[in-house]
Amino acid sequence: MKRITIISLLVVFILTIFATTNKVQAAQNKILSNEIEGQIVQLKKDEAKSLEDYKEKYGSDAYGVTAYILNLIRIYSIPLCFLGIAIGAIHQYVIGIRKLDTLEKGMGLIVTFVTILIICQILPLAFAVFVKFGRG
Repeated sequence: MKRITIISLLVVFILTIFATTNKVQAAQNKILSNEIEGQIVQLKKDEAKSLEDYKEKYGSDAYGVTAYILNLIRIYSIPLCFLGIAIGAIHQYVIGIRKLDTLEKGMGLIVTFVTILIICQILPLAFAVFVKFGRG
């Protein structure tokens, strides 16, 4: 009888702690979701302002949107191309030691991603030069 009472009290105690913990976590998640929602709204406003700045700077909606997209490509191409170069180097120098067909694949990846990186970095500059001096 004493065992059953002690076990039932332990179960009730554990369930109470579990319920309290769930309520606290739900409240924390709600607070965090509100903070995250506020940050997302702020990011959206900042990006919209940045897009409007590009449109104003280039004097046209089409040129402004193009410059904005080229800037995003310029920024995001750096880590992606470095990742591709690293994968190519792994194929070239690590896996390529054992398999000669992978050696050529690694060099091809390195050359491809270096070329893409150079193009993505020069394209916004070429566009800006063309728009500023080519339009007249």
